[in-house]
Amino acid sequence: MIIVHHLNNSRSQRVLWLLEELDLPYEIRPYQRDTKTMLAPPELRKVHPLGKSPVISDGDITVAESGAIIEYLVDKAGASLRPRAGTAEQRRYTYWMHFAEGSAMPPLVMKLVFDRLRSAPMPFFAKPIARGIADRVIASFIAPNIERHLQFMEHELGGRPWFTGDAFTAADVQMSFPLETSAARGGLDARFPKLTDWLARIHARPAYRRALGKGGPYAYAS
Repeated sequence: MIIVHHLNNSRSQRVLWLLEELDLPYEIRPYQRDTKTMLAPPELRKVHPLGKSPVISDGDITVAESGAIIEYLVDKAGASLRPRAGTAEQRRYTYWMHFAEGSAMPPLVMKLVFDRLRSAPMPFFAKPIARGIADRVIASFIAPNIERHLQFMEHELGGRPWFTGDAFTAADVQMSFPLETSAARGGLDARFPKLTDWLARIHARPAYRRALGKGGPYAYAS
């Protein structure tokens, strides 16, 4: 039996979604973030040394990292939700599987860090300096990178309904977290109709709704 070590409001929600799409049996072992630090609890280190989520157990096999977990589950299900090898769709599939965490997420994480820096407790005389630095980094580097990525993704969806082509694949599951994060933080607006429509369609999928029901409240879900 596959065990999903599920941290609330985390990337592990898309693992539950993929398991529902693949119709693989699984069990959820829930973990809650620390309400002050928003970090994962130390109990997760007993599962994997880094103590982060997502991570799954399958018998004596432990798999961490979203992309690795997705590939493992897709293989386990007989390569369902992955394009045929050697096709243009398969090449796009590989690209988007890596793009999600390698390109899309880093500036979003940086924005979260600098946004928190603006409101972090500190001596009153240091606040204007910290806020000024944070605002400058966000405006000059982080926001332009996020904008460029969103424009690129919008363009790529202009000629196809899903990121790899005409068919929904596990790459769409992988891409869900950066786009839900962007939407939750106000990055998606009327300039990105294709991305907004894509989000609406994944949220409407029965497997997505089932995963949401089993995984509990999810801040980035509509």
